[in-house]
Amino acid sequence: MSQSQPRLLHVFSTFNPGGPQVRAVQLMNAWGSSFAHSIVSVGHGELAARAGLETSLSIEFPDFPDLKQGSLPSRLRAIRNRVAALKPDLVLTYNWGAVEVVMSQRLFGGPPLVHHEDGFGPDESETQLGRRVWFRRLALPAARRLIVPSHVLERAARDVWRQPAGKVVYIPNGVDAVAFAAVPRSDALPGLDRGDGVLQVGTVAGLREEKNLTRLVRVFAQAARGISTRLVIVGDGPTRERIQAEARAQGIEDRVHLTGFLPRPERYVGLFDVFALSSDTEQFPISLVEAMAANLPAVCTNVGDVASIVAEENAPYVAPREDEAALARAMETLLRDAALRARLGAANRARVAREFSLTAMIARYEREYRSALAPNG
Repeated sequence: MSQSQPRLLHVFSTFNPGGPQVRAVQLMNAWGSSFAHSIVSVGHGELAARAGLETSLSIEFPDFPDLKQGSLPSRLRAIRNRVAALKPDLVLTYNWGAVEVVMSQRLFGGPPLVHHEDGFGPDESETQLGRRVWFRRLALPAARRLIVPSHVLERAARDVWRQPAGKVVYIPNGVDAVAFAAVPRSDALPGLDRGDGVLQVGTVAGLREEKNLTRLVRVFAQAARGISTRLVIVGDGPTRERIQAEARAQGIEDRVHLTGFLPRPERYVGLFDVFALSSDTEQFPISLVEAMAANLPAVCTNVGDVASIVAEENAPYVAPREDEAALARAMETLLRDAALRARLGAANRARVAREFSLTAMIARYEREYRSALAPNG
């Protein structure tokens, strides 16, 4: 490796497809040979997202200490030793699952570090856990940058975790609007074909508690009465059986389709007529912005930055998280009005083009990482 190709050590809780992992893959592929990468998963070693990486990249997947084993002091020492052995030029840590790596740097020193926070799990959907707040306050002084994709997290970083404003960097997620403008093949979703004329409400999400997809099933059941439409859920995860059980309980199991995980959302998101997001907690959901880039209107719970991400015209269709009746009314309104769907979809796409450019996001991350690599960071 030459001096012009710094090595970045990426520390994820898991490297399965998800928001920060998708973004990291986008960045690595865009930068090509500008950086070399070491990628570790400190949870159960999952590395499924590696399938999205270009084969020409300089990438290794080294072992790393299991952060679920042993005492905290022993784990912090093991982290120090492993990071020293890997010799990265810059350490990149992602979310709560990697904060012990930040703490190890705080105690023992090491290469420059940039920490990323993308949101919270179901255990913090209502409020942050006190012990995690304190741990972040103690650890984060080791980071040269704290990068967040939402204004909600930006405020949390300053006001709750007490990080100086100059360290906290807001970079919204970006998408390739051109790629999502292409018309997908009508049969791009397995087992479905838009040629049948049935409207499609769709979402792309991990099947996890915080996504609350059983809520989406109930909302769809209310909204779709008397309308020829189906619900398509793209993703994998542990709540699959609960979603199917809710569909049976609502009597709509034949109208709810779970496709499993599908790569390349630009190939199929445009087949939806309405995008739906039912999460208990989000910050800057990339699936929402991808749907907006594909000219879709959106029905969403009002979590994180969602209300300010969608176009102003779409904002009335963002409802309080617990108000399923309001979500159902919004969804039904869109399903019954093709002209309204087209108008909101066009406004959403225009907003993506103005505010959420993939090219701008890539350039901003590179600028921040290279700045952190500089001797005075």
